[in-house]
Amino acid sequence: MTGPSSIAPPPPEPPQSFLKQSGFGILTEVEPPRRPDIEHVRRQIEVLKPVTDAFLIPDNHLGRATVSSVAVAHEVAYLGGRGIACLNARDRNLLGFRRDLLTAASYGVDHFLFVYGDAPQEGRRTEDLTVRGMINEVRSFGEGPLFQGYSDFRIGTVAKVGRPLAWRTQADFVFVQVTYSFERLLQWRESLDYAGRMYAGVLVLASARMARRINASIPDIQVPETIVDKLDDAEVGVDLACEQIERVRASGAFDGVHLIPVGRYREMAARLKTITTS
Repeated sequence: MTGPSSIAPPPPEPPQSFLKQSGFGILTEVEPPRRPDIEHVRRQIEVLKPVTDAFLIPDNHLGRATVSSVAVAHEVAYLGGRGIACLNARDRNLLGFRRDLLTAASYGVDHFLFVYGDAPQEGRRTEDLTVRGMINEVRSFGEGPLFQGYSDFRIGTVAKVGRPLAWRTQADFVFVQVTYSFERLLQWRESLDYAGRMYAGVLVLASARMARRINASIPDIQVPETIVDKLDDAEVGVDLACEQIERVRASGAFDGVHLIPVGRYREMAARLKTITTS
């Protein structure tokens, strides 16, 4: 006599890809856990789902080990959302990358963001892959006979304001690094010849300390002191992020934003309800 089946039901059909949606898209980053407990990320997804078109899941965020981005993207699907699994070049060789593509296809995860990866805090960089090489591998191995009958992979990458896209034009979508010079952002976008989707980065600054740490450690992002001085008020970071989203949308230059709410996801979800319905 056999017991009840332990096979989990399939996830619900995911919503339409954000790459096929019209209108201004909100793509929100959620933080994968560093422990084998995903309740916190489930709460983030449930709170943000009504105002989010897709969720980006970082890969070993900030160079520290976390739950797999592919696993969390699969969880997003079970909760009725669309996940984008970030995969970095830092932590995998070619064999490991192919393993990840096979795993993702088997779990219905077909949207990725490929990145180089922050300096690792645990272990060393593999140096076997580049982001460009990962894109090329998807266009060859990932579109080969093993994947027939599965959804085509959709690939994104990251660009910095002021830099040419070069080979990044091969990607289906591009996330633009956060910047606090809106005029420079628009000028750069106007200079590009790129037909794919492009999403401007928006970071919720949680405190003046966080802003100063960014200024000291990320040369390409500089938070103006006029903003830093106001961040002792916890609401200022949320207000600023909402203003940036509104400006990006009003410009018509981008297909949406890539929002990084950090710990302020509840506040941003509440504010985004008014932005997305206005």
